[in-house]
Formats: sequence, structure tokens, C-alpha cells
Amino acid sequence: METGLAIALAAGLAWAPFWLGGNRLPPWSVNGVFFPSLMLIYEGYLLSTGRRHPIAIGRVGVSVALFGAALCWAIIQSSPALAPSLAHPIWAMTSDALGRAVAGTISVNPGLGMISTLRLVTIGSVFWLSLQIGRNEERAQGLLNAIASIVAAYSAYGIVLSAFFGGAIPFFGVSDGGFSVRSTFVNRNNFATYAGLGLIVTCGLFLNSLGRSARDLTEVWTYRLTRLIEATGRDAWRILGGGLLSLVALLGSGSRGGVISTLLAFIAFPILAAARSRRRRNAPIEAIILMTFVLVAGFFFYGDLVVGRISSGGIFDTNRLSVYSMVVRSIFDNPILGLGYGAFVDAFPMYRDRSISAFEVWDKAHQTYLETWQGLGLIFGSACIGATALLVGKCFAGAIGRRRNETPALVAACASLLVWSHALVDFSIQIDAIALTYSAILGIGVAQSESSRHTIANRTTRSFDDDRR
Repeated sequence: METGLAIALAAGLAWAPFWLGGNRLPPWSVNGVFFPSLMLIYEGYLLSTGRRHPIAIGRVGVSVALFGAALCWAIIQSSPALAPSLAHPIWAMTSDALGRAVAGTISVNPGLGMISTLRLVTIGSVFWLSLQIGRNEERAQGLLNAIASIVAAYSAYGIVLSAFFGGAIPFFGVSDGGFSVRSTFVNRNNFATYAGLGLIVTCGLFLNSLGRSARDLTEVWTYRLTRLIEATGRDAWRILGGGLLSLVALLGSGSRGGVISTLLAFIAFPILAAARSRRRRNAPIEAIILMTFVLVAGFFFYGDLVVGRISSGGIFDTNRLSVYSMVVRSIFDNPILGLGYGAFVDAFPMYRDRSISAFEVWDKAHQTYLETWQGLGLIFGSACIGATALLVGKCFAGAIGRRRNETPALVAACASLLVWSHALVDFSIQIDAIALTYSAILGIGVAQSESSRHTIANRTTRSFDDDRR
């Protein structure tokens, strides 16, 4: 059953980017039914067979509680019957303008709030399913390989679209992308995050593959490097090829934030490896050198577009800085209640001023943390962010402390650095395909961050209980 669910999960992750990165209502609806259904099937299977969860809820209890609190508050914000006395003043103004009573809510757009809440449930279900399925090392490795292959396939498709269709996306009627690589995503910055995630996963798999080849080598480092190059051609060439596709597509996107965030995540690889090597002498440093050489070579040959954008436009966007200041002002106008989860597009015009052009459309804050605080308020927004931060902390601890099979935790830690840093300047994590893929990576990473002794203890307890019965 678990293998079948893992295949279904991988198939869902392969579907997620197809319809403009999942950034439309129809794919939201499909995802909102498919992934929670997989979770319910899994829970029903455990209930019917009397089996325990591979990862007990207590292992991530604080994160679950914080996430649940944020989820409940998002529902309250969009429900007029639950908190009518706390309704936003815009609803009283609406009643006066229409001359009739209008049910008020905390959210300025309860419809978008409920849709965003459904998406939050979908993301949570992917994490929970990946957490449980990813406890098995083989399935965890299989899911990571599937994610790397999926991203590589979409990267190859994006390169083809850029080369032969001017960046346009056939069958979906969106404007041309100006020859930037964006695959099936509307926004090239969003695709850059997606390609970066695939590259990070590929790097982890590559290091793991070469690390196994070098584990028993004790020769001088030059000979070890030669053996690693041989192992690359023999065992890891498929992984390396997929990574090169993701790298070329990432650089071809021309996204400054996406490339810089991916670079920060990549820098974390040798840092975590060095921290690990101080604990046990098995870090494949030659593999890291080889991987670094490949990435630098790729940037040298394909990085012109990114360098050109930074040279012409700089790193910071002054318009975004102006938007950030307006969002901060709106946060402190409603610091506790918030303006409604997912309601930025309706809340922002109330605070918009002339510091940005009237012809520009801002339906996202381009800063996920500020938008979360604006929507949920400081308390529950921090709860939502904190729930994920605790899980990321587990991955960093697992990447350094695990005695074996640290690759999933290492990948999840570096992927988190990519996603969280890019969220400072963009909204990529708010796109379904990226959020779902990252949730799967994070779930696998947290699952493999746990010591196998917890699983052994659970099995021992279960056997003892069975004997007593």
C-alpha cells in the first residue's frame, strides 16, 4: 500500500506544474481533492490494519499544533457566523453603500480566504503523507529521484519552449516570455525556484551516489578524485544529466532572486558537509569539489542572462521596497486579527499610494512573510511560519547528526534555505507546484532526520502490547 501511495504522490507532483504551475483555480481544485484523498486513504489503511504511524504525531507535535492554530484562525477569518463582532470595517461601509445588511467577516475577501485555506490543507496533507511514506529509506530515495526527474523533465520542456516558441506556453494562452526559460509557469521567477529545488535534490543524490563509491577508498586525494570521476560516468551520469538540465533552465530563466537563492542553498552543502566531517570522517570532499566544478562551468557558459539582468537592473527593485512599506503599514493597522488569509489582492488597494505606478498590478506582496502576517495577523502568521521553521531545524540537525542516510535531511535543509531566502523577495512558495514539491521534500527530510531508534522503540512497544493482549 505504501509503495502504491508513493507512486500516486509522485504522479501528483508530476501533474502539479503542468497547468501554469498550478496557479489557477482548476488545478487548485484538483490538487485540493487529490492530495488530501491520498492522505485519507493512508490513514484509513492504518486504521483498518491496526498499524501505527512510522512517525508518531508527537515527534512533530509542536509544528502540528502551530499549523492547526493558523488553519483554524484562517477559517474563523472567513466565516461570518464565527466572529461577526470582529468584522472588518469595510463590511459596514459596504452595507451603507448598498442600503442593506451585509454579513461581515474579519477577512476582506472570505471567498479567497476559504480557497487559500484549502490550499493550506493540501500542502499539509502532502507533508504528512511524505513524512510517513518517507520514513522508509528506499521509498524516500525513490521519491527524491522522482522529484529530480520531474523537475529535469519540466526544465527540458522549458528550454525547448524558449528555443522554438519564444517562451510561449502552448494551449494555455498566456503572453510570450521574452525567450526566458519559464517552462509551464506564468512567471520566470517562480520557475527559477522550481528549477532550483530540482537542482538541490539532484546535488544531494549526486553526492550520495559518489559518497558510496568513495566510502572505502583510502588512497591519496588525487587518486580518489580519479575514482570519483570514473564512478560518475558509471553510476551517476543520469543524475548529473538531469542536474545540468535544471541548471541550464535555472540560468536561462534570468531570475536574479532565483539564482542568488539557489547559490545560497548550494553554499550550504559544503558547510553542512564540513560540520558533519568534524563528527565523523566520511564526508566525500572530492565529490563536492567535482560538483562545484560542474556548477561553475554551467554558470560560465549559460549565466550571461542573469549577469546581464543584474548589471542593467541591479539587485533590488525600488517598487517592491515601496510595496513592502505599505504592507508593513497594513500589518500594524490590524496586528492581531489580520486582513484575511489570501486576501492581499483586495487588502492592498486600501493602502496603496503614489510611490508606485498606477498602471502596475500587484496581486502579491512579493514577500511571503509580510503577506502572511498581513493575512493572518502577527500571532497566527508567526505560528504558521514557526511551524515550518521547527521542521527545518530538524532537517539541519539531521543533516549534521545522522550516522547514515543523511542525504534527505541535507537536501531538505538546503531546499529550505532556497525557498525561505527567495520568499524574502518573491512569492514562489505561494505557487502550488512549488509549495507541494517543497512540502514533499521537507516531509522526507524530517522523516529521515529521525533516528532509527525511535522506529525500533515503537516496534518494540507494539510487540509488547501485542504480547500482553
